Amino acid sequence: MEILIRPYTESDVEAILAIVNYNILNSNSLYDYTPRTIEQQSNLLKEKVAKNFPVLVAERKGEVIGFGMYGEFRYREAYRYTVEHSVYVSKKYKGKGVGGKLLKRLIAHAKTQKLHTMIGVIDAENKGSIQFHEKYGFKKVGVIKESGYKFDRWLDSVFMQRILK
Repeated sequence: MEILIRPYTESDVEAILAIVNYNILNSNSLYDYTPRTIEQQSNLLKEKVAKNFPVLVAERKGEVIGFGMYGEFRYREAYRYTVEHSVYVSKKYKGKGVGGKLLKRLIAHAKTQKLHTMIGVIDAENKGSIQFHEKYGFKKVGVIKESGYKFDRWLDSVFMQRILK
């Protein structure tokens, strides 16, 4: 399956929003309750790019089938070499290598920016995402118990880290 990984453009926002809102409504991969508006999603992506962080899309035959990005891990100066990333793939293309292509490109980009470490924060019930991150060199470094509340239950957050070399 041929997949193009490229920087996002404003014309991708609607497709990205559909992936985001599907995950908000149907999974614990985003701890939001309310679907985002096109304006909210557009502003979030523009802010990432304005701060020199990448936003990448995976495209197949002209269709956006996934996206990935990273941004600040925390807002203190000493954390400037650490980023938190996100990778989301449309339901139809999960498990077909799209997420891996996006994550590899994000890791490579982070290295060119001389960043030191990448963090992923994953819901503890999302075993597939945890295994996916382990496949790409991330290690489980901690769990914050009952850090989120969604779908009428408490959720644990798993922190995964990859030191970039």
